[in-house]
Amino acid sequence: MTRLEQVIQRASALPLEIQDEMADQWLQDIENELAWQTTLQQPQDKLSKLAREALRQSAQGRTLSKGFDEL
Repeated sequence: MTRLEQVIQRASALPLEIQDEMADQWLQDIENELAWQTTLQQPQDKLSKLAREALRQSAQGRTLSKGFDEL
């Protein structure tokens, strides 16, 4: 039995209302993943340009070091 089959089997034992909520979330997650995969397959020219500019600014000392919670 695949991991997905195990998840479906366990989820099918839950009340229908919870199953529907989980199904809605799974479908949304799948759509988001497909959209993300499509985005990643597109040319990254703009992202590469932004990365080069960020590295240039950092090399010139024009950036600040911040922690994740400071963004």
